[in-house]
Amino acid sequence: MNECVSYTTVGPIAVVHLNRPNRLNAVVPELVDGLVAAFERAGTEQARAVVLAGRGRAFCAGHDLKEPAPVEDETAARLRLQRIQDVTRAIRALPVPVIAAVHGYALGAGAEFALGCDLVVAGEDARFGFPEVGVGLSVTGGISALLPRTVGWVRAKELLFLGEHLTAEEARRLGLVNRVVPVGSHEQAAQELAQRLAAQPPTALALAKSLLDHGMDSSESDAFEREVDAAIATMSTGEAQAAAQAFQEKSGD
Repeated sequence: MNECVSYTTVGPIAVVHLNRPNRLNAVVPELVDGLVAAFERAGTEQARAVVLAGRGRAFCAGHDLKEPAPVEDETAARLRLQRIQDVTRAIRALPVPVIAAVHGYALGAGAEFALGCDLVVAGEDARFGFPEVGVGLSVTGGISALLPRTVGWVRAKELLFLGEHLTAEEARRLGLVNRVVPVGSHEQAAQELAQRLAAQPPTALALAKSLLDHGMDSSESDAFEREVDAAIATMSTGEAQAAAQAFQEKSGD
């Protein structure tokens, strides 16, 4: 962890904040390292859900273009870019859901961080966009695979080619955002959702996340096989029996 990223807990929930508010949480290497470390810590401490948010006026405005361009050869550049992708990898490696709580700008790498999460809660003031092409850069974070699967091939090309901003409601209609909430309530709404998820049977929830994540990368036959493996795994935990008993007790009240 470092000054660019803060880590706190609310009960079983880990809350991770991008913490460069004076630069709209724009991305520098220290912020990337802090994010990867925060997600790894959440896994080590067995958090039941994670909320990712930004301090100040925005979630994350993308790469910090005011920072001096790095002087590096191709090998060093490749390692730096792969490190940015490690944020998405770290989110997918966690067995618990990660919820992005977005307000203000979520642009470029910021949009990629948010959309790499499992769920997205956005304030009405949130703005998403991919301006990389317009400033002579390219996308990272696996968004070239994730975006077309979510919004469709042609729409994804339009978003990347033109870099136009999406409002929170437009992003929701495209399937990029789960919930749009009033301005200023995005973190509270995300934490309330995280608390609901933390109350779910943990093994079943972890397997559901794993199935869906791997399903994006798998053939239908592979997905079928993973589903059977997961169903068998849930049978050994006793979670289903406990949930059924709790339901029966509740119904009997």
